[in-house]
Amino acid sequence: MTFAGINHLAVLAAAVVSWIFGAVWYGALGKQWMAALGKTKEELMPGGQPNPVIFVVSFIAQLIMAEMLAGLIGHLGPGQFTVKNAVISALFIWFGFVLTVLVTNHGFQHAKRELTVIDGAHWLGVMVLQALVLGLIGV
Repeated sequence: MTFAGINHLAVLAAAVVSWIFGAVWYGALGKQWMAALGKTKEELMPGGQPNPVIFVVSFIAQLIMAEMLAGLIGHLGPGQFTVKNAVISALFIWFGFVLTVLVTNHGFQHAKRELTVIDGAHWLGVMVLQALVLGLIGV
């Protein structure tokens, strides 16, 4: 299923994989992340339950990221949408846009360095996984 050169099935798969990665990442590092954030579980989940809306928003954000990543990689030209080029592009995007935004925002928020490391590594994993899925399935 393609439209304007983008395989939307690949985009959906990339979003699902990266969304699951986020659940596993923050599930494993939840206590460290909350400590770095300076919040308690009670503060983050009033009533003891997470707000399901944030999970929907998160998934939509993953879809948008995967679609934009596919579009950017597609701009490399015909025959250039490879796993290697996808991963290299994701690394450039992460380093040039994602990490710089996190470092700036967390710096102004006086956040702990651990928060930037945990969140930054998460987004690196998201970008690389999305690139791998898109590169393997193709556009």
